[in-house]
Amino acid sequence: MVPLSFAGEIFQALAPGALFWPRRRALIVADLHFEKASWFAGLGQFLPPYDSLATLADLEALAVVTDARELWCLGDSFHDDAGARRLSGEAAALLARMTAGLDWYWISGNHDAGQDMALGGTLLVEAVIDGLVLRHEADPSDPRPELSGHFHPKFSVTVRGRRVARRCFVAGANKLILPAFGALTGGLDARHAAISRLAGPGAEALVPLADRLLRFAIAERPSRRNFDKLNGSSG
Repeated sequence: MVPLSFAGEIFQALAPGALFWPRRRALIVADLHFEKASWFAGLGQFLPPYDSLATLADLEALAVVTDARELWCLGDSFHDDAGARRLSGEAAALLARMTAGLDWYWISGNHDAGQDMALGGTLLVEAVIDGLVLRHEADPSDPRPELSGHFHPKFSVTVRGRRVARRCFVAGANKLILPAFGALTGGLDARHAAISRLAGPGAEALVPLADRLLRFAIAERPSRRNFDKLNGSSG
């Protein structure tokens, strides 16, 4: 867990793509997209139906490691409004156990805006806690410090024909965009205009590793030195 300062608060950026707020003992994640595989199955595209269980297992492990008391989901927790009804018995039981053991908050997103969260926890459109706004999609007109998701940011480089991509946070002066945490989620390059316009001048892509936080200015080409760190090379 690597310290990350934002809006006068100290967070910890976790390598799986979650944010931990030690002062509140709050674990914050975005874009879980539970039951995405079963949604695709309904369209005739069959994928291994274990994405929800894998995501929940990873989330439970982080909650234990961090000794979290609160858990905030920043929208698109389910891939569609009917996703909760398609959870397997094992996944539903694990989720029920977690929502019972934590102060759990669901913030609605564009995928699950109509979701009836009869699964425990509290459903919100957005929240303001200790001066920080928590919502699904960043609001460019809101100057308040804000945590959001929606864009699934990733940072990637190509060197000598090899592409390396990692989930990343995107940090601007008053915006912190979280990566997607779900096991079956894609990503949008952090340098995409849709992200960089929101994050503002001087924004950075932050790639958390186990023992460090790599920083890349998203308007610049990455240096070879930082690429080697991203790739796990010491050369």
